[in-house]
Amino acid sequence: MTLQEQITALAKQARQASRGLAKLSATQKNACLLAMADALEGDKHSLLKANARDLEAATGLTAAMVDRLRLNEKRIAEMAKGLRDVAALPDPVGRILDERQRPNGLRLQKVATPIGVVVIIFESRPNVTADAAGLCFKAGNATILRGGKEAIHSNQAIADIMLKAGELPDGAIQLVPTTDRDAIKLLLSETQYVDLCIPRGGEGLIRAVTECSRVPVIKHYKGVCHVFVDRDADLKMAEEIVMNAKVQRPAVCNAMETLLVDRAIAPKFLPLIAQKLGEKKVELRADEETRRTIAAKPATEQDYFTEYNDYILNIRTVGGADEAIAHINHYGSAHSDAIVTANADRAQQFLQEVDSATVYWNASTRFTDGGEFGMGAEIGISTDKIGARGPMGLEELTSYKWVGYGQGQIRT
Repeated sequence: MTLQEQITALAKQARQASRGLAKLSATQKNACLLAMADALEGDKHSLLKANARDLEAATGLTAAMVDRLRLNEKRIAEMAKGLRDVAALPDPVGRILDERQRPNGLRLQKVATPIGVVVIIFESRPNVTADAAGLCFKAGNATILRGGKEAIHSNQAIADIMLKAGELPDGAIQLVPTTDRDAIKLLLSETQYVDLCIPRGGEGLIRAVTECSRVPVIKHYKGVCHVFVDRDADLKMAEEIVMNAKVQRPAVCNAMETLLVDRAIAPKFLPLIAQKLGEKKVELRADEETRRTIAAKPATEQDYFTEYNDYILNIRTVGGADEAIAHINHYGSAHSDAIVTANADRAQQFLQEVDSATVYWNASTRFTDGGEFGMGAEIGISTDKIGARGPMGLEELTSYKWVGYGQGQIRT
């Protein structure tokens, strides 16, 4: 069988499975999700063994990327909890989104329906297998997963455990059976069977997927996130938010990449935060004005556009909120940005004028996450403006149909 034939068969099986999934009740879907969660925890030793094989082969990856790849008992428990959280959420399918009655008596309803077949392409993080498959399943969608070769054993183990536990229709959750790069292009040309692609990973992966896909793609290219510390900020609060946004997990897309500091408080705040960041071995890159106050490498123009996914941070001193907003809208990626201030008017200006999917007042950018937003596990984060935007949960994994109820009406 050629690669094209393999991929077509895979997509066709997913389409058939999606028809069966659309018929499942909320009770049936929830029972499957809970069984999957129990199975992941119950077979954690198999998952850790598979993950150890991937970690052993993980040469040439940064420490942050290895951290994304690593599974441990806590992360397995978090995967299971994510599935249980999804099971506890209301079923998104069948929701009445709109209802109206026309003068001729025709009653119309806009009803949420599954999308159908969703392809998820991702890198490194094995937990995406469970998160994506669980969310898609709850929304009645069949899932085709293509993880990076660095996590191939972990991803396969997770998918196998979920499939066995859930007793799902054949093809409901599938992994692309090859690491051949041509498989992605072929899969994303199967417009007869595939409805949507959601890539998760670095900018290079997402751009490559978007450029070759013939099916719709929901994506964010990169996470260049900012925290702006305003002149009216509580500096202790600002310190805690900045440290959390940068060093809690620097390899994730909602980690801060650039810190903007109001000139009015820069002489006091910059030495404090530079010391804290130095304790965590964060490399600082800064503009000339900032470097007159703290030690840092010169920041280049390109640095401000860069998602490091590492212990590297840009710092820039700005003249106030207007300059901070202009910087973010120029260099940012429309992902997640925050202001720290006690000034409500300035905060509202920031929240209104920063053109990003998620904006925060006095909170870390690290909250941009489906679980933190109460969506259960997330399918991804979108910076698109048409369709889903921000963290994507169950509701974003549905489409809709119009249903008409008549009594013999005809159009004249």
